[in-house]
Amino acid sequence: MFDTKVAILVLDDLATWQKLNVTAFLATGVAAMAPEAMGDPYEDAAGRQFASLLGQPMLIFAAGESELKRAHRISGEKGLLTAAYVRAMFSTGHDAANREAFKAEPADAPDLVGIAIRGPKKDVDKAIKGAKLHP
Repeated sequence: MFDTKVAILVLDDLATWQKLNVTAFLATGVAAMAPEAMGDPYEDAAGRQFASLLGQPMLIFAAGESELKRAHRISGEKGLLTAAYVRAMFSTGHDAANREAFKAEPADAPDLVGIAIRGPKKDVDKAIKGAKLHP
């Protein structure tokens, strides 16, 4: 049904609140960079308006460091839309500080705790190879 795929990989040994936080932030990154993937706004039976949601499924995977590194490397090689969250961002308190923490990471080896990618199915599948759907 879709020619693209969205996958979010989250480091498997994080605390539950961290996994949820990272997943939420990464999902917003995909939505922001792929406005064409957004569905129409929702409306309930009373006519109240609700926000649009992404128009395709997002698959969430539990990943180890090796799967995150692989996804990061391949997403860069394939030019896939990529959102990333690094461990240092847990200690910041706002968006500007998050960007500073992210920029301070080594470009080829950031301390990733999560990554979201969107692109052609076969390329995303190659990038997420080895990761398991989150339980």
